[in-house]
Amino acid sequence: MSKKISIAIDAMGGDNSPDKTIEAIKIFLDKNSSKDDFILNVFGKEEIISNKLKKYNIKSNLINIINSDTVVSDEETPMKAVKSSKNTSMWNAIHHQLDGKSDISISAGNTGVLLVISRMILKMMNEVSKPALAGLWPSQNGMNVVLDLGANIECNDQNLVDFAELGSALFKSLFPNENPKVALLNVGSEEIKGTEMLKTASKRLRDLSNEKNFVYNGYVEGNDIMSGKSNVIITDGFTGNVALKTAEGTAKFIIKNLKKSLTENLISKISLLFSYFSLKKFKDKLDPRKYNGAIFLGLNGPVVKSHGGIDAIGFYYSLDLCYKIIKGNLMSEIKKNLKHSRSVKE
Repeated sequence: MSKKISIAIDAMGGDNSPDKTIEAIKIFLDKNSSKDDFILNVFGKEEIISNKLKKYNIKSNLINIINSDTVVSDEETPMKAVKSSKNTSMWNAIHHQLDGKSDISISAGNTGVLLVISRMILKMMNEVSKPALAGLWPSQNGMNVVLDLGANIECNDQNLVDFAELGSALFKSLFPNENPKVALLNVGSEEIKGTEMLKTASKRLRDLSNEKNFVYNGYVEGNDIMSGKSNVIITDGFTGNVALKTAEGTAKFIIKNLKKSLTENLISKISLLFSYFSLKKFKDKLDPRKYNGAIFLGLNGPVVKSHGGIDAIGFYYSLDLCYKIIKGNLMSEIKKNLKHSRSVKE
């Protein structure tokens, strides 16, 4: 019998928790009712968690409640919170992973604190220069992996090469039937464009390009990220975070104004009836809840950060992402890619 996938869940982090996290667990269990290859380790105040499980009528031998007396505050700075974070639901969830009792951790709590204590507890992989936050973006051909989304404001060419190896490993673990196609985000697609650091990184990625690990497609401009030509987009954390927030804001703007235009008068309301299913499909494509969950890569184990203000459906998608990451043997894929990167460098 193969080992079950074990997920450590900080049930107390983020807005409206633990209600949203427990409701998300119910959705996950309902959608995976035919499976028993996973264990959900739920961290929080045991009495509260037990009452919420009863509220949502959840009865499952796939849930393990682990009592944690305190919660990391959203208002605290990382350095201050780390000093008092021991025995919080967040700390205990990640430490459970360190002890080998969980394969992956997930939290919707304080982002800064999660990144700091994840790095403190799990430690960096020896072969990685800096960790990175990776996220999923929709594209014309399915899904993109984009990193870094904010863990590192400044990067050098080695960092970007590492991100390419980490990102392509993540893509392979999630989409095993597709080949990772890496592109480097730049101000233009021509080889002469960009800083010297980007040009150096581009040359190194081209040398690493092969069918077994990833194919390097060169530079990509911001307006071409979602074209589907490439599915692993590499950039520094400053640029990546700006691009992410811009994309999120643009999606909200389009949906809000489209809804306003289609409901402002009787004729537009009638036309809405005829195009309802097409518009629903369009809205679903841009639903940010489906892409909720940034993956912290480069540590000795993956950690998923769910958006603090997301609802139960959004947290469910992050939880499902955790399951798929471990099912796809992410850490094994990362080690293979990093071995490839070192052998070429040598």
